[in-house]
Formats: sequence, structure tokens, C-alpha cells
Amino acid sequence: MIEERDFFNETTEQRKHTLNCPHCGQPSEHLIQWVVRRKRAQLPRNADERDRARFAKAQAYMVRRDDQVACGNVRCRKRFEITALQSLAFLDN
Repeated sequence: MIEERDFFNETTEQRKHTLNCPHCGQPSEHLIQWVVRRKRAQLPRNADERDRARFAKAQAYMVRRDDQVACGNVRCRKRFEITALQSLAFLDN
């Protein structure tokens, strides 16, 4: 049986997101790190029928790597947890 990670190519990307600080209320742009898993073009050679069925259903997705960011306001600079963004998002490829 093949593991799920054998179906994907994994890379790390940074994407800009505007987040509001819960302490001071100021919006600011932050670079959030994501682990992006894109489906490979072909299934590995040692796959059986169950693996082929799982590979057919597999979808590209990304997982948020950062859990906290610091406020962009110079007077605040407090760290806060990212709650406005989902931790997992499917990609349309």
C-alpha cells in the first residue's frame, strides 16, 4: 500500500493575506507560509487497485504552516493567532 505523500509533490510557498489585529484592530498585510501539495502526473509503479482509486480521488491542496503573526502596527506589535484563515485549502488545478 502506497502512502498519501507519494501521490503529491510538496513545496513551500508564502502568500500575502490581510489580517486584523484583535488587540488594536488595525489591518495589515502578512506573509503566511503554506505547504502546497500538488498531485503528481503519474501514479508510482508499485501501486495496486486500491492505490489507483485513491490516486484518482486525490486533489491538490495546501496546509497553513504559520499559526501566529505579529501585528504590523508599530505601536502594538503583539503576536496573535491566525483565526481568519482556514488551515487547509483545496487548489483548483
